[in-house]
Amino acid sequence: MAVPKFKRSRANTRARRSQWKTSATTTTPCPRCGEPTRPHTACPSCGTYKGRMYAEALRSEHKA
Repeated sequence: MAVPKFKRSRANTRARRSQWKTSATTTTPCPRCGEPTRPHTACPSCGTYKGRMYAEALRSEHKA
């Protein structure tokens, strides 16, 4: 296993870690109800995907 030969400074470590960014999840409007949904998944509000109804999507929606 490779072992580092020299200690990396705090500045170099933080400069490297600064490139680890997350991006916001893309959403598309549902063609039936207009609610924002994740692409290629059933709409959590109305349960449709590609014109079909999916009851599992309605049951998996979180109720708060």
